[in-house]
Amino acid sequence: MHGQEPSPAPPIEIAADRIRLPMQFDPARMAEDLAALPPEGWIAHYVAQNYLGEWSVLPLYCPAGAQHPVLMAYANPTATDFEPTPWLAHAPYLRGVLDRFHCPLRSVRLMRLGPDSRILPHRDFDLSAESGTARLHIPITGNEAVTFLLNGTPVEMEPGSTWYLRLADEHAVINAGRTERIHLVIDCLVNDWLLGQLRSGKAPVSDGAARH
Repeated sequence: MHGQEPSPAPPIEIAADRIRLPMQFDPARMAEDLAALPPEGWIAHYVAQNYLGEWSVLPLYCPAGAQHPVLMAYANPTATDFEPTPWLAHAPYLRGVLDRFHCPLRSVRLMRLGPDSRILPHRDFDLSAESGTARLHIPITGNEAVTFLLNGTPVEMEPGSTWYLRLADEHAVINAGRTERIHLVIDCLVNDWLLGQLRSGKAPVSDGAARH
């Protein structure tokens, strides 16, 4: 379905570095899918210099034909064809979530940041709506001691909410709590449908602690 979507929209200007899209999902049902996933699907994040502690990935969409776990988890910016991984068959609600996105999907992953762990400040230079590829975050689990910083200010994301974050800008995550933080992370091409979602969303400015 996703491969048959219209061509990506032309380059656009999005002033906000964070936008909450008008899409909401059930975090309890997403958590049920998480519990059903085989534990061997998770691998340590392959960019070891970008984090301290435990940061792991479980791929749900990967470059077509990828077999090695690292190649399945890698968000390859040069790949053009993507396909579901075997793990997605264990997650019926998450499959339904992805069907709600009427834009071409690229890498789709579950990303887990362990307790007392942090993602160090960095930029993903190819991830901005202006460049044609957007990264969306849907928080599933978290705790009160998780902080997501984007351009030095917190992004407060509730479980089940859907966010566009311009991650070509500097960002970092701190999990100072005792439980895992898991997000569904969707890389997709910006087409007319997603552009409409971005324009319909809200661009909040957070001045307090971000908990997600």
